[in-house]
Amino acid sequence: MKKELTIGFSVIIALLILFFGINYLKGVNIFKASNYYYASYTDVAGLAQSAPVTVNGFQVGLVREIEYEYDNPGHVRVELSLDRKLRLPEGTVAVLATDMLGTSSIELHMGTGSADYEVGAKIPAKNAGGLMSSISGDLMPAISSILPKVDSLLAAAVTLASDPALAQSVKRLDAITANLERSTALLSRSMAVMPAVTSDAQATLSNVKDISGNLSTLTSTMNSLPVDSTFANIQRLTVQLNALADNLNSPNGTLGLLMNDPELYRNLNASVASLDSLLIDVKRNPKRYISIKLL
Repeated sequence: MKKELTIGFSVIIALLILFFGINYLKGVNIFKASNYYYASYTDVAGLAQSAPVTVNGFQVGLVREIEYEYDNPGHVRVELSLDRKLRLPEGTVAVLATDMLGTSSIELHMGTGSADYEVGAKIPAKNAGGLMSSISGDLMPAISSILPKVDSLLAAAVTLASDPALAQSVKRLDAITANLERSTALLSRSMAVMPAVTSDAQATLSNVKDISGNLSTLTSTMNSLPVDSTFANIQRLTVQLNALADNLNSPNGTLGLLMNDPELYRNLNASVASLDSLLIDVKRNPKRYISIKLL
C-alpha cells in the first residue's frame, strides 16, 4: 500500500513540476496575480501564446490564450494576461504589431479616459501594418511608376553599348591611359634629377649673389671716380681736335697748303719722279757718277 502511495505522490509531483515548468517556459508566472482582458483581431499571423504585451516598450503581460470566435466568424479572440497593478483607461487600444522577422506582439496604446476598463472586458484592437505591408503599400506603387523609366534606361543603355562610337571612345581612353602612364614615368625620371637641378640652381644663385656684389663694388668705384673732370678733359680734347681739323682744311696754314695746293702736289710728284729716274740711272751707270783712283 505504501508503495502505491509513493508512486501516486511521485506522479502528482511530476505532473506539478511539468505544469509549472511548461508555464515557466511560456513566461507565465502562476504565482503572480494577473488581470485578464480580451481583444479581437481579424488576422493574428505570427502571434503565438506567451507573446509579450508591452506598454511603451516595457513588458506588462503576455498572451495567455488564442482561440477562434465561432460566434463571430472571421475574428480571433486573444486573451491578455496583464499585471494586476496595471489599469487600462477607456480608449486604450491593443495593437498587434509585427517586427522585421515576422514575430508579432501586442502593444497597448493607453487611452485618456477618466474611467478604466473592468477586468475581463473586451478592449478595442487593431492590426498595425508590418514591414511587408508597408513595402506593399508604400514602395510597390513607387516601384511600379519607376519600372517604365528603368525599362527606358535599359533600352538606352543597350543602344549606347551597341554604338561603335563607344568602342572607339574606349580605345581612345586606353590610348590616353597609356599616354598618362608614359607621362607619369617621364615625370618620375624628371623628379629623380630634380635634386641635381636644385643644387645647380643653388650654385647659380650663389654666383648671381657674387656678381651682384661685384656690380655693387663696381658701382661704388665708378661713383668715386672724377667723372666731371674726365668729361671736361674730353670736351677740351674735342675742341682741340676740331681746331686741328680746321687748320688742316685752311689754305693759309702750312698743313693746309700741303693738303690743299695742287701745284705743290704736282711739283712733289715731279721731284719724286726725277729722283726715281736718277736712282735708276745710277744703278745702270755707276761709273758715270763714282770715280775710283788707285795710287
